[in-house]
Amino acid sequence: MGKQVGLFFGSFNPIHVGHLIIANHILQNSPLQEIWFVVSPQNPFKAKNSLLDERQRLYMVNLAVEDNYQLRSSAVEFDLPVPSYTVDTLAYLQEKHPSDQFSLLMGSDNLESIEKWKNYSVILDRHPLYVYHRPGYDAHRWKNSSNIHFADAPQLLVSASFIREQIQAGKSVQYLLTEPVYRYVEEMNFYKVLKKG
Repeated sequence: MGKQVGLFFGSFNPIHVGHLIIANHILQNSPLQEIWFVVSPQNPFKAKNSLLDERQRLYMVNLAVEDNYQLRSSAVEFDLPVPSYTVDTLAYLQEKHPSDQFSLLMGSDNLESIEKWKNYSVILDRHPLYVYHRPGYDAHRWKNSSNIHFADAPQLLVSASFIREQIQAGKSVQYLLTEPVYRYVEEMNFYKVLKKG
């Protein structure tokens, strides 16, 4: 018997407590048994800006979830063609884990633009979506879709870009990251200088 797995895609640059609060809330209030944080690789066609190396971001996800056996990281997209499309990643994972059921976690901002995704109807047909509210994005027209579940997850209005800006400004972000991630970011001097571009 396979597992019910939720996939939370993102840059996680860095992973912060907002991501973990959403993942844990959905885990506790859905049939999902595990949530995998799927770290997006660096797109070679885009300027690097302040995006850390994918292995460093993956390592920080591992630090953030190491004390919760139901949360884990995934580097699956590191070995897939870039740019990676969600529908292709899902097909690859389903092939590797045929007995598992994969769902997607996403914000209402992503749901609002899902029709622009490659083969979005295939995703909606085959994979349940767990959607958390993002301020300013109304996903009301999807309310009657049987495969879309809305999660009333606690909102923490913090973003990875805000965290990077605070670090660059010399301010502490101690309580916005888990303690192991915070210590690692400090030790490695990450985000002190943001590259423009």
